[in-house]
Amino acid sequence: MNRFSRIALIVLDSVGIGALPDAAAFDDEEANTLGHIADYKKGLHLPNLAKMGLGNIAPIQGVNPVEKPAAYYAKMAEISKGKDTTTGHWEFMGIYTDKPFKTYPNGFPEELIKTFEERTGRKVLGNKPASGTEIIKELGEEHMKTGALIVYTSADSVFQIAAHEEVVPLDELYRICEIARELTLDDRYSVIRVIARPFVGEPGNFTRTANRRDYSVKPPAPTVLNYLKDAGKNVIAIGKISDIYAGEGVTEAIHTKSNMDGVDQLLRTLEKDFDGLAFVNLVDFDAKYGHRRDPEGYAAALEEFDGRLPEILAALREDDLLIITADHGNDPTHHGTDHTREYTPLLVYGKKLADVGKSLGVRETFADVGATIAHNFAVQAPPIGRSFLNELE
Repeated sequence: MNRFSRIALIVLDSVGIGALPDAAAFDDEEANTLGHIADYKKGLHLPNLAKMGLGNIAPIQGVNPVEKPAAYYAKMAEISKGKDTTTGHWEFMGIYTDKPFKTYPNGFPEELIKTFEERTGRKVLGNKPASGTEIIKELGEEHMKTGALIVYTSADSVFQIAAHEEVVPLDELYRICEIARELTLDDRYSVIRVIARPFVGEPGNFTRTANRRDYSVKPPAPTVLNYLKDAGKNVIAIGKISDIYAGEGVTEAIHTKSNMDGVDQLLRTLEKDFDGLAFVNLVDFDAKYGHRRDPEGYAAALEEFDGRLPEILAALREDDLLIITADHGNDPTHHGTDHTREYTPLLVYGKKLADVGKSLGVRETFADVGATIAHNFAVQAPPIGRSFLNELE
């Protein structure tokens, strides 16, 4: 009999809680996503997260420590040598990454683009970091005239290819993405994800279609998700979770449009009977506000999530466990546009746990989350991580 029959794991993408001891090596000393947003706003209003004990983890202006936190709380360190979404999520489920994936703030190397052009028989436009909607606005017309592919990246390790569906048929675009996937697996380039970004319409009125396709790197070894699936458990991946693990260990994938859509999908999932894990990533904090260095928008998104937390708690059954954490930092007051190397918060709540939560200390690795999930469902333990299941009373 498992102690908890269902676990809901919510990742607040990029909601860091202070620089890790090795942050200087990543050019991130002093980074503190939550702390600096709170300072910028002269106080964050997060009453529900505060009740759970968020303010007990680290000082956050406006989010005071509480005497009787409703959840168990901790901060978690990342041991992998990276600060991106994939590295963080893989570590949750037991994978240690010793080499960070590469990002391309100045576009991809000339020799990679040249080989790509030779292999695909099409020229490349763009080759720079850009917003997907903006770059098709800028280069879509030229692409339609020439048939050249629009290639762009972002602050993440991605190789994105945009093409008009009437200029490059979908099957050709997908084949082109497979070529890009093969080329960028080379250690010299080490790109996590290739993404097909088809669009339709006329110059001045282009729209991206739902025919996006992701070509992710598979985790280098089985993760706790694989162990759960192999044991016949449900692994319901909401948001970009399925893409992050390249579908490995996932039994159902639900894509989302926004943070609030992610919360809605989680609530719908919790209404159903399932046995296992519901795993959701809320990406807007990172994609819309962190990279864009928008502390105002980030604060509003945090407050919006906080406002939905009572609904999530109400949807939990007696023998459910809720885990809330983050995968890295992205301090919107920090220089540049990249993620930041930070501790992440951990809040753990269950209706059958004691009314007053306790500190779970400083967790040495994000993998403690996966180790706890594996322990609860009596599946193989990951090679790294220490379960905190027995610390929950």
